[in-house]
Amino acid sequence: MSPFFRRSRIVSGLAALVFFAAGCSAPGVATDAVSDAVSGTAGIASTAAATLDATTVHSIALTVDDEARKAMIQTYLGSGEKEWISGSVTIDGQRFENVGIKLKGNSTLRGITVDTPAQDLPLRIRLDKYVDGQQWSGLSDFAVRANSSETSMNEAVALDLLADAGLASTQAIATRFSVNGGDATLRLTVQNLDDAWVRENFPDAGADSVLYKAESEGNWSWRGADGDYSTAFDIEAGADNYQPLVELLDLLNNGTDEELAAKLPTLVDLDSFATYLAFQEIIDNVDDIDGPGNNSYLFWDSATGKFTVVAWDHNLAFGASMGGGGFGGAGGPRGAGGQGGGRPAGMPEGMTAPEGGFPGGGQAGGGMMARSNPLVTAFKANAEWTALYDTALSDLKASLLTGGALTRSVDAWSATLTAGASDLVPADTVTSEADAIRKFAG
Repeated sequence: MSPFFRRSRIVSGLAALVFFAAGCSAPGVATDAVSDAVSGTAGIASTAAATLDATTVHSIALTVDDEARKAMIQTYLGSGEKEWISGSVTIDGQRFENVGIKLKGNSTLRGITVDTPAQDLPLRIRLDKYVDGQQWSGLSDFAVRANSSETSMNEAVALDLLADAGLASTQAIATRFSVNGGDATLRLTVQNLDDAWVRENFPDAGADSVLYKAESEGNWSWRGADGDYSTAFDIEAGADNYQPLVELLDLLNNGTDEELAAKLPTLVDLDSFATYLAFQEIIDNVDDIDGPGNNSYLFWDSATGKFTVVAWDHNLAFGASMGGGGFGGAGGPRGAGGQGGGRPAGMPEGMTAPEGGFPGGGQAGGGMMARSNPLVTAFKANAEWTALYDTALSDLKASLLTGGALTRSVDAWSATLTAGASDLVPADTVTSEADAIRKFAG
């Protein structure tokens, strides 16, 4: 299994969050191509660590020109492009000028208009986008997430358990978020997956390693040895190199069963992937690697030559509904290859199918638009690999559910929100959403 820096947020009901600085951009440079390009781990000028009190609800107050914000939304609605704009942000009383702000997400952006309340928008905030080295206690790049639950506790708990499962996770804090002096709302804020995140979670990785992100509108199809894969996968960190991904997609799409059995274990960390799949079943998350959002990152380690599938986007964990109808469902995880009780059937409220259907073969009925992913298909077709999954599922049920990790995480988040956000979310809502998650522990 690829090396992971395993972290647990919960220690006797208390927690510490660790954030690392992202790569610094040149001052005043506004283009994604220049300011976001980093070549390998050596491209980071400095690294600083911060320890934050996870029992505290933090404050993020954004100030942005309203016309610029509306224009940003209009650009997205017209072209799908998520452009950067500049604003200022005050985090726990510390003010930062000229920070980068842009829309973040895919399905979470469906239905937004220029009239969508600014404090409800899913946003990426990058402190060092235009000001070289600008950080908040070591944190420079983060996302203010959207969620289908009022507390976001389902995603927060999922991230805790992801680390407990020994998989690469993402640090998260509860925040009261406001824009231009307006009403505050409770939002979960998470570190973006970037070069700093790679160093934290894969400390022994090769210098030429690459972090890819699957695009929601893309797919894992074969486009030829010289094809353009940049519209299906973004390079989020590391070297500008698509060749390892091309080799993997060639095998998955064109390899025989015999070739897959022989070569896939040399290209993919299958032990980790078995744990990933089992974990998604445990938390009843339908929006994973073969879900409607095509949600996954692929980390290629140049030292081992292997890919690790990295989990991302857990706002539908524990049976949450895309339409915002709450979560919890039947109160338990779905079985291997099955459908959980909390998994909504058919089209989620507020979502419409795009013209020509959903990308990647997604369907609107009976399984919440599940996709066919060639890596998942190849994995499930091999009896030896599915045995890895069965073992991982049993182990995770014992450690995360009956072992108490889920309950400890829920208790910790409940205490934090009750103490620090009672004016934003009623105490009985915190209790009811916590209880819905606790049911998964049996």
